[in-house]
Amino acid sequence: MSYRIKKEIKEQILSRIKQGVSVTQASADHGVSTKTIYGWLSKQSEKGISNLTYARIRRERDELLHIVGELSLKLKRGEKNKARYHGA
Repeated sequence: MSYRIKKEIKEQILSRIKQGVSVTQASADHGVSTKTIYGWLSKQSEKGISNLTYARIRRERDELLHIVGELSLKLKRGEKNKARYHGA
């Protein structure tokens, strides 16, 4: 028996997967086959990345680069202080 899944449920499932829930878990939770969910994901990826997703990814990248920069400076300062105290 085949039935059509409501658009709201489909969107909810895809949203949960984007938030990190596994396809297997979402499938079990909603009673939808993994094959169906992977089909939806495939169709979404064919559409390309949305502007909102692109902006979010860029923002996250910038935040990560900032964190890496701060950590690199702290590490470099720590090495200078270590060398100063050890007579190098």
